[in-house]
Amino acid sequence: MTAVTNTTAATELDPELWIRRYHPAPDAGVRLVTLPHAGGAAPWFRPFSAALTPDVEVLSVQYPGRQDRLREEPVTDVGALADLITDVLTPWTDRPLALFGHSMGATVGFEVAQRLERRGTPPVAFFASGRPAPSLDRKHVVHRLDDAGLLAELRTLSGTDPRVFEDEELLQLMLPVIRGDYRAVETYRCAPGARVGCPVTVLVGDSDPRVSPEDAAAWDRHAADGIDLHVFPGGHFFPVDHQAEITALVRDTLSRHTLRRHTG
Repeated sequence: MTAVTNTTAATELDPELWIRRYHPAPDAGVRLVTLPHAGGAAPWFRPFSAALTPDVEVLSVQYPGRQDRLREEPVTDVGALADLITDVLTPWTDRPLALFGHSMGATVGFEVAQRLERRGTPPVAFFASGRPAPSLDRKHVVHRLDDAGLLAELRTLSGTDPRVFEDEELLQLMLPVIRGDYRAVETYRCAPGARVGCPVTVLVGDSDPRVSPEDAAAWDRHAADGIDLHVFPGGHFFPVDHQAEITALVRDTLSRHTLRRHTG
């Protein structure tokens, strides 16, 4: 396991710390693990959980350093974070698992998917949303910017409530976490030839300032059986405006792949 050198309680693998089950679905045939964006938290996926239940049970991952985990240091290494999440998910592999990651969460999800495959519990599907392919070179170094530069990046992506920018106390709590997340994803380097064997669905907004449809299409390099690409109107946080379409896509995809797994 990759060492975690900059965390306090992050190495605690208590499921209560890491996993939010907003809508338990004990009869669901598949579980969907959701992984949020840089600076994001588990509740971002709560509307998706409500929409998918009871067919799919959603397990929303809460990274260290935010909300009820505010006293913990953020994990600033994607590999270390993926190691921890994979360990936390072990008790949940009694049913088929799928992964859905948005932005930074897509990169983390890609690494978790590889680890699950190596452990013999491969996910039935992986959804990569709002993120360039892992092998693409990215020149952004947002984590090295001063606070003003970091805030400018958040405004560019248009995913932060404007009222947050007016709350100095809240900003002082959030900025170290957001910077740590950006450091994790910007210093990440994909292993040469890394790919996953499960079906991969890629989602992107057509006017995302940081991810072009061509960047998203390059995920094909990392999927053993190619990808299913979906381009939506909107910017970086397009899932907020297309929840109904995306949850329908997720439900249909998981239905097909879990059925194939049981009959194949």
